[in-house]
Amino acid sequence: MEERLQKILSRSGFGSRRACEELIVMGRVTVNGKNAELGSKADPKKDVIRVDDAVLQYTEPEKVYIMLNKPRFVLSDRDSSDPRRSVFSIVENSDGLFVVGRLDFESEGLILLTNDGELANKLSHPRYGKEKEYRVLVAKRPDEKQLKAWRYGVVLEDGEKTGPAHVQVTSLSGKGAWLRVVMTEGRKRQIREIGKTIGLPIVRLIRVRIGTLELGDLKVGEYKELDENQVKSLRALVSGKPRAEKQANAYARMTNNRPARSKFNKTGGEDKQSTNRSGRGENMKRNRKPDFKPVKKKVM
Repeated sequence: MEERLQKILSRSGFGSRRACEELIVMGRVTVNGKNAELGSKADPKKDVIRVDDAVLQYTEPEKVYIMLNKPRFVLSDRDSSDPRRSVFSIVENSDGLFVVGRLDFESEGLILLTNDGELANKLSHPRYGKEKEYRVLVAKRPDEKQLKAWRYGVVLEDGEKTGPAHVQVTSLSGKGAWLRVVMTEGRKRQIREIGKTIGLPIVRLIRVRIGTLELGDLKVGEYKELDENQVKSLRALVSGKPRAEKQANAYARMTNNRPARSKFNKTGGEDKQSTNRSGRGENMKRNRKPDFKPVKKKVM
């Protein structure tokens, strides 16, 4: 059966689908002796697929899912030209794995390593809007203006505005403070760039959650395989089906891996109060005769 070439390569351990698309664009992939193009399809059981002149010996690999508490000053990327230590030197037998949710060199915390290209692609794609949660130590105690700016979006040096986020002060530390940050986007060094822009230098940055997967009590430098329910929870989260988040949370509760709840929505308002206000408004509309023509409001 023919499939998209990048999907075949991803399942064979060459990285995420996006990474495999780059291999194709660079001209490093051929199918039956012809250079592949984006959109090319192939049947791995019939066609001869080569990557850098090496024939792809395709067998459906057993799926592996590993969570790691990445230490500081460790690379998330696989780069043979860089002598610095990487996560692949920490996790044994990781040659066929790739990272989902990279962290920069100075950051620490939860990352996922897997050879499941389909799940990795969905976890990385912004359309699924999965949450990522961080503990962030800033060098100064933030004022309300700085917190509000972070919650509603900050225009960075490249001219792009960040999306809304939940930001809350959890404790004070000397002249600084620890923050809880929950966001659904993850541009390169985004939290550090936000801190720089609004005058809150980042001292430490620790990721503690990706979607339904929590770091828990996993110690720095340790890793472990996900259990079946944790994998199901992540798949439900990015399934694109109705009630996907509800299904994901149900699976998470089965393993006591429940994601942290926030009483705030993405724009900083309280969900419960907002819901109650909305409900009262609907009841009032049903119980009275409208004296004006309803106006449709655009939901942002």
